[in-house]
Amino acid sequence: MEWRVISLENNNAYRNMAIDEAILEHIRDKKSSPTIRFYTWKPSAVSIGRFQSMNDEVNLSRCRELGIDCVRRITGGGAVFHDTKGEITYSVIAPEDAFPKGIRETYKYVCGWVIDGLNGIGIKAEFAPINDILVNGKKISGNAQTRRDGVVLQHGTILYDLDIPTMFGVLNISKEKISDKMIKSVEERVTKVLDYAKVSQEQLYKTLLEGFTKDKKYGLGELSREEEERVLDLEANVYSTERWNFSR
Repeated sequence: MEWRVISLENNNAYRNMAIDEAILEHIRDKKSSPTIRFYTWKPSAVSIGRFQSMNDEVNLSRCRELGIDCVRRITGGGAVFHDTKGEITYSVIAPEDAFPKGIRETYKYVCGWVIDGLNGIGIKAEFAPINDILVNGKKISGNAQTRRDGVVLQHGTILYDLDIPTMFGVLNISKEKISDKMIKSVEERVTKVLDYAKVSQEQLYKTLLEGFTKDKKYGLGELSREEEERVLDLEANVYSTERWNFSR
């Protein structure tokens, strides 16, 4: 099996989610190869899980003030703040038979690629079921997954840096005023690449690329014309709409 790898790119939240779904559909229809892609979010964004409420999870007024996009994913999980300069996100989309059987086993398999990548810059990480990656007991990567029509989509973030005050400001984590105690609590549970390796975001991408493509047949590629047309449709008519984002 040969993988298509789409190199690191910057997109707004609506396009990022539209690309994932368009690729999934084309793999389902056997029109596209299994795909690995890397991306960042520009502008910064908040994504919520498929079954969450935007109003419950997100401080929408603060997001508007800061120019932060808000989007609903097709995967489950919780609300996530995606800082343009603070993370790299990956998506892996392929037929189910490309992975081990079972959701937990698939998480472990794909998260192993992240772990291999981090190892390339001297960061020793480990998988923590069901869908986290830890370094020294602290979370450095969260991951989410969905399965549709025999195709698996797994995507996740790798924290490069961490802007805790902004994260608290845009997520409804607590109604209390941000305090030193709350920030310390996050710092005790979450970590970032810059805590362990003084590398650039581009260097992080390169080591992740190596981890994800290790022992695989692959080629660098881009969206097909049909995929791009579907992306534009999904971006305009689904992911940027209130109907989708505020459906719960």
